[in-house]
Amino acid sequence: MKYYLQFKTKMKRRHLWEVFIYLFFGGLATVVNFVIYFFARDAFNLNLFNSNSISWLAAVLFAFVTNKLWVFKSESENFFELIIEFGKFIFYRIVSYGLDMGMMFLFVDSLEIADFWAKLITQVVVVIANYLFSKLFIFKSKDKVV
Repeated sequence: MKYYLQFKTKMKRRHLWEVFIYLFFGGLATVVNFVIYFFARDAFNLNLFNSNSISWLAAVLFAFVTNKLWVFKSESENFFELIIEFGKFIFYRIVSYGLDMGMMFLFVDSLEIADFWAKLITQVVVVIANYLFSKLFIFKSKDKVV
């Protein structure tokens, strides 16, 4: 625990803690995405579109909870504010889903790259895009008057 706290303190001093924790949970969301994609594809023999859609949905739900609670520490003052925040999150995740799906079809169908490598490349792009969307448009810090 001592090393964790030292690491966290150093990262916070350099203003990198939020990026680090986002990448940590983004990595976990990517694992969720990968596992469910290949499970849906192999266990249920689903096509690329259906497998990718199911894995995307699971990863988005996982990401909303982790981003809200641990990355951006966003506090909703009421249920309506939570719904608005979730709506913005879903909207921007749909944008990144379009990016994900477009890249998957380009890499797998047009460029004939194996879906594992295509999925890996697209997830790097999607994680970066999602961080920017979350930081700039979804979980903006509220300026509180004291």
